[in-house]
Amino acid sequence: MTIIITGARGQVGQAIISRLHSAGHTVRAASAKPAELTVPAGAEVAELALDRPETFAAALAGARQVFLYPEPAGIHELIKTAEAEGVEHVVLLSSSSVLGPDAETDPLASHSLKVERALADSDLTSTFLRAGAFASNALGWAHVIGRSMPIQLAYPDAHLAVIHPDDIADVAIEALTGDSLSGRTLTLTGAESLTFREQLAILSAAIGRTIPVEQITRAEAERQLAEYMPAHMVGSLLTFWETASHGPDAIGDTTETLLGRPARTFRQWAHENAGAFTQH
Repeated sequence: MTIIITGARGQVGQAIISRLHSAGHTVRAASAKPAELTVPAGAEVAELALDRPETFAAALAGARQVFLYPEPAGIHELIKTAEAEGVEHVVLLSSSSVLGPDAETDPLASHSLKVERALADSDLTSTFLRAGAFASNALGWAHVIGRSMPIQLAYPDAHLAVIHPDDIADVAIEALTGDSLSGRTLTLTGAESLTFREQLAILSAAIGRTIPVEQITRAEAERQLAEYMPAHMVGSLLTFWETASHGPDAIGDTTETLLGRPARTFRQWAHENAGAFTQH
């Protein structure tokens, strides 16, 4: 049975490919830029651009399981091709943002929601992994921390139950190779809710020096984020963080509840990635 992994250049996709291949599964890494992929020896590679339907048939040929990143462009054509090629099950890396009251119009949520709905309307069995904030989002601070500058935040006390990317990979692998999670909708989080201040304190301990935190206005945060993010997404993200400042984040499905394995902590992630915060 061939398992297709889209988004194969991403951290989660890379972890899934490596572990499935090591366990003896036939894995095909799919990407819009296959020449840039790094895969284990013997793993298959295919071109699959989610916004280019002409790449779908060859990439999906012979596959029965697909791990899918949420790209609404071309999703209906992808589903039709998957059904025609005999794909039986899709595991979608979705987002917990689809649970928000304005998910249909929210730019952070609507992306995943459109793909979920398309899959739900198809004949494919689908498992939705609605992941919360990744622990690896903290890498966005690496450049500033590496230069010994303060982290400036409009909502430093926003709570997030961040999840280690390897936990997402573990759950995805179980969904792709076992029966216990097939067809389910899961809201994935880590096992603890941490504010941005608490995350930064943990990072401080990991790198051995204090990381100063400065609270700034929302307007200043909008200006900073707009330098590398579309304006409509900036507003959505800041509103999310503002809401998250009202109390601890809810703990959802974890590797403990789903797989019987303790969830990896943000502290573990920080120590594994400490070098990223000291190399600038």
